[in-house]
Amino acid sequence: MPSVGLDNGVPTAARVYDVMLGGKDNYTVDQEVAAASLAVMPALKQIAIYNREMLHRVVRYVAAEEGVTQFLDLGSGLPTARNTHEVAQEVCSDARVVYVDIDPIVLAHGRAILANDDSTRVATADIREPQQVLDHPETRELIDFTQPVCVLLCGILHHLLDEEDPHGIVATLREAVAPGSFFFITNFTRLGDAPESVELEQVLLSQLGTGRVRAPEELARFFTDLELLNPGIVPLPLWRPDTPVTDATSIAARFMTGGLARKP
Repeated sequence: MPSVGLDNGVPTAARVYDVMLGGKDNYTVDQEVAAASLAVMPALKQIAIYNREMLHRVVRYVAAEEGVTQFLDLGSGLPTARNTHEVAQEVCSDARVVYVDIDPIVLAHGRAILANDDSTRVATADIREPQQVLDHPETRELIDFTQPVCVLLCGILHHLLDEEDPHGIVATLREAVAPGSFFFITNFTRLGDAPESVELEQVLLSQLGTGRVRAPEELARFFTDLELLNPGIVPLPLWRPDTPVTDATSIAARFMTGGLARKP
């Protein structure tokens, strides 16, 4: 295994997300990006929480109701409270999870947390090279692609520019997994009545180097050739909520949307 090189002078999406979730595994440069983003859209911290909560609901549903026990968590970010493997293994003790992130600090923390978990791995890879992800030794060791897999693209595709072909990446992953597999996708969504969504995109591009707020029809394209499950592509709090949603009209509730779909 190559040594892990950490660079605390360059912000990363994983660590900025960690700031939003109230984590401590980040640097000043990540905090600066988070602060600039929050100045434009103060609701981002709540949006990050909604994103995490929907991830938990999706993983629980896929494991408990669909019987899928393999999860490929792409752009997983830093380990935090209630990770994918913890939610999945509460339902199925032998559930297998591979976390994938380009940030080497994710590998460093993951190694420490998962040292005694034979059913979970962390791979350092770039999802812009999806075949690299699929062929990674950590992936191949745990994931059987002849059986259904749940591919998690939770809050990562909006960090890919159009010229990086996110739709082609999803298509490559879709072709690689068995029928009966699931795709969970969330993305920042352009709101016509919220001009700050455009301004936030500019902040992310200038300070983080990535950021693409997409229109609803662009997000729908990610689910091409997949069968969307009810309730479809919706604001995060509205996807099969555990408790009644009291405010579905705020920017916090609407700015990020997502859905879960099955490969026929």
